[in-house]
Amino acid sequence: MAKYAILIYEDPAFYANASPETWGAVVDAHNTFTKQVFELGGSLAGGEALAPTTTATTIKGAGTVTDGPFVETKEAFGGYYVVEARDLDHAVEIAKLCPAPGGGVEVRPVVDPTTNPF
Repeated sequence: MAKYAILIYEDPAFYANASPETWGAVVDAHNTFTKQVFELGGSLAGGEALAPTTTATTIKGAGTVTDGPFVETKEAFGGYYVVEARDLDHAVEIAKLCPAPGGGVEVRPVVDPTTNPF
């Protein structure tokens, strides 16, 4: 099975304005999602939620360090899962179940370091 990253992009305002009940529902939805990965014949190789973009530190070019995210966008990278799936179609089937109520998800193959993907 190959590894695929499911990258979660959402509007940070969705969570900034979320009630405790909404936050709890999102956490419950992610717990359900992790169970569904296995039910669909995949496996979970990792994943985490990320702190808000306001906590980011960006390093560019020759080591210039700035506080905050490098670009301003409506949606920000908020978390990820790494799943093992039979192929891209299977990974997409799994990713369609990933909760992202404030945005969406992106699926990308994880690079095998022994081969050049470019």
